[in-house]
Amino acid sequence: MIYMKNNKTMFDNREFMIFAVTELGQIDFTQVCETSADTVRKSIDETKTFVKWDGDVPQCVADLTTKEGPYTYEEILVILSGPEWTDPNPMQPGTPS
Repeated sequence: MIYMKNNKTMFDNREFMIFAVTELGQIDFTQVCETSADTVRKSIDETKTFVKWDGDVPQCVADLTTKEGPYTYEEILVILSGPEWTDPNPMQPGTPS
């Protein structure tokens, strides 16, 4: 659920940056909303990930060399719903692998 106040979401100041998983070691997790390299979401092929923050771009994010963005909340929702991030054919429970 997204909370709204005066037609604004709680994510209006939040931004997102996509980058290569190989650069995860450069992220200072005290500067972003994620807590560790183990908790980030990865693309289906596990080559990309993203972080989010509120306010100014953290320096560790600005220093990334493979970055795509920054994106707004609405923009990242569209990106993450695509086939690079969401499996169009997820396995159904009880389906043999």
